[in-house]
Amino acid sequence: MQILIALTYYRPHYSGLTIYVERLARALAAQGHQVTVLTSRYAATLPAQEKLDGVEVRRLPVAMRISKGVIMPSMPIWAARLARQADVINLHVPQLDAAMIGMLGRFMDKPILLTYHCDMRLPHGIIHSIANLASNIANHITARTAKLIVTNTQDYAENSAFLRRYLSKVRVIPPPITLSPITENDSLAFRQRAHVQPGQRIIGMAARLASEKGVEYLVEAMPIILQKHPQARVLFVGQYQDVLGEEAYAQRLAPLIEQLGEHWTFLGVLEPTEFSAFLHTAEVTVLPSINSTESFGMVQIESMISATPVVASDLPGVRQPVLESGMGRIVPPRDAAALANAIIDILDHPQDYRGEPEKIAERYSPAQIARQYEALFNELIA
Repeated sequence: MQILIALTYYRPHYSGLTIYVERLARALAAQGHQVTVLTSRYAATLPAQEKLDGVEVRRLPVAMRISKGVIMPSMPIWAARLARQADVINLHVPQLDAAMIGMLGRFMDKPILLTYHCDMRLPHGIIHSIANLASNIANHITARTAKLIVTNTQDYAENSAFLRRYLSKVRVIPPPITLSPITENDSLAFRQRAHVQPGQRIIGMAARLASEKGVEYLVEAMPIILQKHPQARVLFVGQYQDVLGEEAYAQRLAPLIEQLGEHWTFLGVLEPTEFSAFLHTAEVTVLPSINSTESFGMVQIESMISATPVVASDLPGVRQPVLESGMGRIVPPRDAAALANAIIDILDHPQDYRGEPEKIAERYSPAQIARQYEALFNELIA
C-alpha cells in the first residue's frame, strides 16, 4: 500500500507530534508499505529529499513563518503529485496545509484518515490570534474531508471542544512508544554526565520549556519537596533555549530556577540511549501540563516502560496512562502543593507504583500501533 503522511514538521524537529509520526512511519515501512512523508524544509541545512529508515521524506521550502506555522508555496503542487500516487492519505494536525491536502484528496477520491493530536493554543498577541483562528478553521475543513479521525483516548475526544463535533468519526489508537535498550554502562555514563551523586533523589521532566507544560508548578513545588527530601534534584530533558514563541516565558522562569541552584539541571535534548538512561535514573517523572494542548503525554508511557512511576495533571487524555496502569498519581493542574505531595509520596513509597512495564511496552509498541492503522487504512480503501 502507498501511504502519504503529511505534517508541518518532521524529524530532526523535536516534539511529541514529530516523534509520534516518525515511529508510525517507520513501523508502517517495516511492514512492507511504501510510506512518503510530506513536510517542511524548516531549516535550509536539511535535504529536500531523503530516505530515512525506509521512509521517503519530501521537504518543501518555507517562504515565511506565521507564529509556529510555515507557508510553503509549492505545497499544492507536491500534495497533488503525491496524493495521486497514494492509496490513502494520513493527515496530522495541527497543520495549516491539512485542509488544502484534504480537499485535494477528496477531489481525487482518495481515502483520508486524520490523526488529531491536540487542540492548539498559541500565546497572546495579534499574530498568534490570527494563526489560532486560521488553524481552527483549517482543522474543521480537514475533519470534514476525512472519513475517520484517530485520537489517543476516548477521554480526550469526549472533552475536546473540537473532537466532540466529530465523535461518530473518531477511532481510538494509542500513540506508538519505543525506547532504546540500555546497558549498565549506559546508565553509568549518563549518571556521570549528569553528575548524579549517591543519595540524590532524582525527579525527571521531559518537555519543551513551554508555558502549556506547566514547568513553573514543578519549580514552585521544589521548596516543599526539599523540606522532606533535601537531596531532591530535577533533571529537565528537552529543548529549553530559544523555544519558538516561549522566549518571555523562559525569561520569567529563569530567576526562579536559578534560586534552586544545584537542585535543577537542564540537560537539553538527549540521544535515544541517553534518554532511556535518564528515565531509568529518575525515581519519578512529572507531567504538570495545564491545558488541552497536551492530549496524552507519551513520556508517561516511556517512563512506565522504564519502571519509573509518573505524576501527571488531571486533564482529559493525560490522566489515562496513570488511571489505567496504577503507576503513579494524578493531581489537579496548576496546583504546586498537590504536585509536591504526590512526588513525595512516590519517593517515600515506590513499591506502591510498580505496575506491569512489560505489558505496557507490548500494548504501545510501534508495530502494534502500525497494525491498528493498517486495519483502518484497509477499511477506508475497501
